[in-house]
Amino acid sequence: MKKQLLKSVIVAIFCFASIHTGYSQQKNSAFKSGEELTFKVTYGFFDAAEAKMKINPYVTKINERPVYKIDVTGSTLGLFKLFKVNDTWGSYLDTAKIIPLQSYRFIEEGNYRKNERVIFDHKKGKALVHLYDREDTKILDTKDYSIPQNVQDIVSGFYLLRTMDLKKYRKGDVISISGFFDKEIYNLKLIYEGKEKISTEVGEHETFKLTPIMPSNKLFRGKRPVTVWVSDDQNKIPLKIKAKLMVGALNMDIVKAEGLRNN
Repeated sequence: MKKQLLKSVIVAIFCFASIHTGYSQQKNSAFKSGEELTFKVTYGFFDAAEAKMKINPYVTKINERPVYKIDVTGSTLGLFKLFKVNDTWGSYLDTAKIIPLQSYRFIEEGNYRKNERVIFDHKKGKALVHLYDREDTKILDTKDYSIPQNVQDIVSGFYLLRTMDLKKYRKGDVISISGFFDKEIYNLKLIYEGKEKISTEVGEHETFKLTPIMPSNKLFRGKRPVTVWVSDDQNKIPLKIKAKLMVGALNMDIVKAEGLRNN
């Protein structure tokens, strides 16, 4: 039970990051190179983990296309270090088309390790997945998968969502979402719940309130166990995420926001 609870911390950290959308090209006016968001994850009265979402300060290139290198990291804190978690999820995001050209996962959870890289060929509709050894030096397995047009990965989908015009939605509207993760195509739905003002460590903000419809599982409770609050401004950053677990709840709250495009 303890191991499952500790792993659920990481599930909560990346829950919102795993929102994907298959929308066409969007114009980005929400984020830029050098942005760094820091979050505290709590379980009850305990600080359980820290998460960061960081865009590399320098734009690089893949296949002559300029890309943002984005890393999302999560690591356990305090008593939760009894089951060590130190995960990195990354994406090379096309700066113009806002689609991933490559993604990667470096997973360290207790004695478990997983190193994976994905190369996206959007023209051919293929994703090439490389699985590496524990030392991240040797390819153990390679497979390719068919993917839908403009598919997102677990990190890039969040940044694409930030480019969307959320003001056009009305309470109860559904945003269809899809993406490629862990060798599968996911098709989920995100419910727009309206506006709400919340107080955070980076100030008071008007927010868009969103609830993804989660598949039934033994980790979360309730029909809509996860709620996300996104700032109603040009940055559209996540300010708070709450996940109702079978026992208690996890809260992910922003504690620092640096390098924002719009201040």
